[in-house]
Amino acid sequence: MTLDAVAWDALRLSLWVAVWTTVIAVPLALWVAWVLARKEFWGKSFVSALVHLPLVLPPVVTGYVLLILFSPTAPAGAALASVGLTLAFKWTGAVLAAIVMGFPLMVRAMRLAIEAVDPRLEDAAATLGASRTGVFARVTLPLIAPGILAGAVMGFAKAMGEFGATITFVANIPGQTQTLPIAIWTALQIPGGEGPAAAMAIVSCIVALGAVFASEVLARRVAARIAGPR
Repeated sequence: MTLDAVAWDALRLSLWVAVWTTVIAVPLALWVAWVLARKEFWGKSFVSALVHLPLVLPPVVTGYVLLILFSPTAPAGAALASVGLTLAFKWTGAVLAAIVMGFPLMVRAMRLAIEAVDPRLEDAAATLGASRTGVFARVTLPLIAPGILAGAVMGFAKAMGEFGATITFVANIPGQTQTLPIAIWTALQIPGGEGPAAAMAIVSCIVALGAVFASEVLARRVAARIAGPR
């Protein structure tokens, strides 16, 4: 089984969307995870529920909400279009949809990692004169690095596999918004398309497995570096 030109385009677009999703979402997810793990404020439960809302909403509903908010005729969509950024029916919209759908998974993994760090370690570093930024960079960040990697891989994998919100928000335009899951779905709508669909599904599994394996290797190396020589 081989991939045709359409399938290769879909694979390249999926990888492109997944990379941009990871690059954009990881810093924001880390900040939100830190706030939820270390800060107490009014409305914290509501913020946490809002962050995790895409996990329980049907993806089509999420895509529809994005379409309402960021269509060219909507205020937010028109404002972004005025500065040259169009989201609806563009690959950039696929990135936004993937970020929204994968964000809860990333925040959850990072928040658990932060909560596992004893705050007394951070307090001890602060009493020794380290600034808040220094404490985070030198104490907290190395300890939560495996959690950050786990969250990044979850976001990448979710972006590679996202379908419902993406097709609702950016449609199914070959070469422009047709990601690999959408291409698989499209192939299955055509008589005799089971072969191409199977080939793309196998490629999707290989990419996902490769990402998970790479994250495991990196996480082990980071953990070994934190533990130091024995």
